[in-house]
Amino acid sequence: MKQNKKILFLTQAAVIAALYAALTVGQDMLLPGTTSMAVQFRVSEALTLLACLTSAAIPGLTVGCFLANLINLGWLPTDIVFGTVATLLAAITMYLLRKALLWKLPLSAALMPALFNGLIIGAQIEAFAVDGPFRFKSFAVTAGCVALGELAVCFTLGLLLYKALDRPQFKKWLR
Repeated sequence: MKQNKKILFLTQAAVIAALYAALTVGQDMLLPGTTSMAVQFRVSEALTLLACLTSAAIPGLTVGCFLANLINLGWLPTDIVFGTVATLLAAITMYLLRKALLWKLPLSAALMPALFNGLIIGAQIEAFAVDGPFRFKSFAVTAGCVALGELAVCFTLGLLLYKALDRPQFKKWLR
C-alpha cells in the first residue's frame, strides 16, 4: 500500500510539472511575452492552487517552473533560480494554508504566489535588469505589477480549478 502512495505522489508531481511547463512554453509561443514580462499572465499559475489539494503539487510546480524557465529563459536567465525559488516558497506556504478557508475557498493561500513572486521577481528585476542602484520606488512598482498578474490568474482560473477539483470523486486521488 505504501508503494502505491509513493507511485501516486510521483505520478501527480510529474503530471503537474509537465502541465505547468507545457502551458507556460505553449502560451509564450502563442502570445510572446505574456509569460515573462513584469505584468505576466501565466495561465500555468492557476495550477498553483493544486498545492491546496495535494502535497505532490509542491515538487510538481517547482520542477515545472524550473523547466519552463529553463526552456523559455524569458527576459532574465536568473528567472531559472529566482522564479523557481518563488514558486517553491509559494507552493509550500499554500499547502500549509490549505485549510484556512473563507467562503469555502483557500483565499489566503491564493495570495501566496502574488506575495512571493511579487517580492522575489520584483527584486530580481530591479537588481539585474535596471541600470544603477537599487531603487525602492521602482522595485515597488515592479513588484506590484508582478503581483497583479499573479492575483489575476490565481483568483480567477486558479480558484475555478480548485472548485472543480475539490469534490469527493477527486479527493481520493489528490490527498
